[in-house]
Amino acid sequence: MNYRIAIVNSSSFGQHFPEHIKRLEKIGPVERVRVAGDCHGKELAQALEGYNIVIASVTPFFDKEFFDNKRDLLLLSRHGIGFNNVDVDAAAACGTLVTTVSPKVERDAVAEGAVATLMDCMRRVSDSHVAANEGRWAERASFLGNGLSGKTLGIIGCGNIGSRVVEILKRGFDMRVLACDPKHFEHWADVLGVEYTDLDTVVSNCDVLTLNADLNPTSYHILGEEQFSKMKKGVYVVDNARADLIDQQAMLKALDDGTVAGLAIDVMHDEPPKPDDPYFNHPKVLVTTHISAYTQECLVEMGEKCVGDVERYVRGEEPVNAKNVPVKR
Repeated sequence: MNYRIAIVNSSSFGQHFPEHIKRLEKIGPVERVRVAGDCHGKELAQALEGYNIVIASVTPFFDKEFFDNKRDLLLLSRHGIGFNNVDVDAAAACGTLVTTVSPKVERDAVAEGAVATLMDCMRRVSDSHVAANEGRWAERASFLGNGLSGKTLGIIGCGNIGSRVVEILKRGFDMRVLACDPKHFEHWADVLGVEYTDLDTVVSNCDVLTLNADLNPTSYHILGEEQFSKMKKGVYVVDNARADLIDQQAMLKALDDGTVAGLAIDVMHDEPPKPDDPYFNHPKVLVTTHISAYTQECLVEMGEKCVGDVERYVRGEEPVNAKNVPVKR
């Protein structure tokens, strides 16, 4: 069989580690394909005509309509751990195998990214950096920040990455931790002194709130107007999981009325985001370009996993971290 491989919307795959591209080229032609972040269905199928293997970023959306119009796709390997942009059941029905990066690969990098942007936001590091570069040294007294030590951390989603965020902040800053997650890991919680509780208790008592949940129908806009109404004034929020965990309009209102003192966000509703997104240039919002997983160590392992997915598939070997069982072709 002949293979054609598309790298879809991933700006990092193969860029820092070109050997990953070279290994794929031994299997078949490799091309980069860029489509709009909200592209889906028949339009996306047409854009990927002729490709039977795809390595995909967090966008576009591989929905049922896409798979109904793309019956020749053999493998979709997600260059990441999430797969909420892929209808895995529709893929299976069309004979397409879906794989993702193993969760442990991104654990340290994404958790460290959350802590880094949190501290930047709380201590106004980026604001001060801009002022220094613009010759506004005399304004340094205006960059008054807030500390972490001894504060109360609220966390929504305490699984693979969230648990690592807790470990860093609990051990490094002696924080009290209130966690909201449908799954409880009691031994881990006992060792660290983590208190499992409900969402209302978390948002009502936290000084800092990190979102590390999967995006699904129950977590969509899990942080909305009702939750903000229960918060104390001056909470810092970090989201490097999925933008739609937050109701953006409710967040903007909370920023403006002082409920939220600062938002550090690494994920946007549209990627790339629209230039007029209200988070841009907001004085209390730190936006980064979805770089939480961007460490040398993490990206090389992510690339290895995707290349390995393709190599295993063409050799007829069992997949690793498959998200569906495709029908036989």
